[in-house]
Amino acid sequence: MRPVNDPMGRYIVSFGMNILVLNSGSSSIKFQIVQTDEALINCDGDRCLAKGMIERIGSLSLAKFEATGRPPLREDVPLRDYRAALDRIVRWVISPESGIAGINSMADIHIIGHRVVHGGEKFRSSTMIDAAVLAGIEDCVELAPLHNPANLRGIRAATEVFGPGVPQVAVFDTSFHATMPETAYLYGIPYHLYRRYKIRRYGFHGTSHRYLAYRYRVLHKIPKEKVNIITLHLGNGCSACAIKQGESVNTSMGFTPLEGMVMGTRAGDVDVSVIEYLAHKEGLSLPDMITMLNKQSGLLGLSGLTSDMRELLDEEKENEDRRATLAIDVFCASARRRIGAYLAEMGGCDALVFSGGIGENSPAIRKRICAGLEALGIVLDDARNAALKSGQTGEISAKGSRVKIHVIPTNEELLIARDALRVVKGLPQAVYAPRKTRKA
Repeated sequence: MRPVNDPMGRYIVSFGMNILVLNSGSSSIKFQIVQTDEALINCDGDRCLAKGMIERIGSLSLAKFEATGRPPLREDVPLRDYRAALDRIVRWVISPESGIAGINSMADIHIIGHRVVHGGEKFRSSTMIDAAVLAGIEDCVELAPLHNPANLRGIRAATEVFGPGVPQVAVFDTSFHATMPETAYLYGIPYHLYRRYKIRRYGFHGTSHRYLAYRYRVLHKIPKEKVNIITLHLGNGCSACAIKQGESVNTSMGFTPLEGMVMGTRAGDVDVSVIEYLAHKEGLSLPDMITMLNKQSGLLGLSGLTSDMRELLDEEKENEDRRATLAIDVFCASARRRIGAYLAEMGGCDALVFSGGIGENSPAIRKRICAGLEALGIVLDDARNAALKSGQTGEISAKGSRVKIHVIPTNEELLIARDALRVVKGLPQAVYAPRKTRKA
């Protein structure tokens, strides 16, 4: 129980619900415990009680746990599968070792929210997980073979650990982009292939872009319809999103997360003929080519050194490494092209928002991306940019810049927790529908 003040200044006592947020990867599980309820959502009073991750599931796993007010725990522990990993997380969460107030047993975890990467055209909002929803997520496996199987393993592990009595909710990366018009999501291939196989641009990082639009709206105290911004989620995976009147109208990732901007290990946009050409020249199979484009390209492939932007910046500074500089320049040029394209498509915007591990923490990359965009009304203030500390929210545009430049740390887990609460409680939530376009 704790007091909060709602936006009208009224004094409310809120008990909060404890929501376990899970993000299951190919060999990892990230988690947060978020305490929220309807009153806390209304005043931004949600709290992250604990967070962590387990990596290398299936071998000697690395577990990292952190609870508010407690020193972090790091341990190596053998964990054979997702159930064993989730069981270890839960045992730590409910133990005196974590010290999380109000969570002393599994019964104190009320809802589980799952990040699910691909919902196809079927799932346009967050959804309570049942047998039909599981089947729908399985139907999307061929659209996201690297992600949806891991998400399903996380859901099944949670069912085994908690039993059927704890409600579980799926929150889809793709749903926010369901508002894109046909002109944005259709490829220039025969239309019957879209009708038959649903080959189209879906977009990803949707929960992050949705959070940035929400946070921008709160910071500026404006309604959703007034949110006209371009958001950049820059991390190991990168995507840009054009948000007009609070809705996604275009995004850089496509049928899979491979399309779009240059990323840590992903190539981004590549002429498809390159695949045939290299397969012939190098004697590579199609799976070999897909692996190369997903895991051996991007910053790693261009630099020949690393996919970590921090290490590349260090190499450039300390050793004047030409390939490091080249990789960084190609990365920044890739982002600039998206900004320019979206400005034209939207007819201008009010703000450019940086987020993600690189966007939030690297003043040098923000500066290089913005360089040369002055003619489009985007002017960076070098001093404000350099002074903004990691993890802080702030404006870094120069006085008189027509397009304001902001840094907003993303918080996908918070939105997953809020969506999970709304679904379970039957509270109103956004349902994303395609924008109307002329019928084909």
